[in-house]
Amino acid sequence: MNKKLIILFYLLMALMFPATSLAVTLIPLPGVIQNAPINIFDPIFSILWPLFAGFSVIMFIVAAFMFLTANGEPGKILLARNAMIWASVGVGVGLLSFSIPFMVKFALNV
Repeated sequence: MNKKLIILFYLLMALMFPATSLAVTLIPLPGVIQNAPINIFDPIFSILWPLFAGFSVIMFIVAAFMFLTANGEPGKILLARNAMIWASVGVGVGLLSFSIPFMVKFALNV
């Protein structure tokens, strides 16, 4: 019974070490530049992201209008469905491309 308590104690201590190391705040050194090259892309994405969001909304509205004006014609319905699919693919690619810098920053601990 005593061995089980000792093992349990050591396991709990091992689980607590990451929490204590994450609680440490690092003070930046004076004179050291805190900017990283990856931060160059932040202003670019802050400009492009609203443009992309507006364009994707417009594409969905156009695809919906194409559905409404198809009048049951199979060719027009197919065209409208393809527009809706490609608008969805565009939104997915846009979201992925917007999240890549954040993933790189997380991976590099910047």
